[in-house]
Amino acid sequence: MVKLNLQFQAELTNVTNVVPADADYAWNFKVKCNSCHEVTPNFITISAEDNSSISGSRGEANFVMRCKFCKRESSASIEGSPKPYTADDSGSMATILSLECRGLEPVEFEPRDGWKAEGVESGTAFEIDLTEGEWYDYDEKASDEVSITEIKHQIVRG
Repeated sequence: MVKLNLQFQAELTNVTNVVPADADYAWNFKVKCNSCHEVTPNFITISAEDNSSISGSRGEANFVMRCKFCKRESSASIEGSPKPYTADDSGSMATILSLECRGLEPVEFEPRDGWKAEGVESGTAFEIDLTEGEWYDYDEKASDEVSITEIKHQIVRG
């Protein structure tokens, strides 16, 4: 079992607490089989709300897959709740998600729709789509521009 952390980096302008809007957010990853090292051609989703049985075990995981090439079964589970990316984190890498992985390793992350943030000064709630790799809006209460730009990520051992 390997613990991996998804680290996120972005430039935040007048927003804070960037986090998935729902507990059942579908995290999108490309994963590599640790047995044959093949990488999934498409993104897979891992959600804390999903539970699948692990073959030959009484255990469950949020995501279970059988490699198309070597037929080995692998699994991943989300540990705890996602951590918000705050205005204090802006411009630096910060861990937003921890995964417990067996037999697979996420190699690429793709943020999509379903995020939220709040205005630094006003507390205004924003619904965010990060599919394009950046987001812009206007905070009416604070009379100021808000944005999330220069999004980067990395997956590191925990």
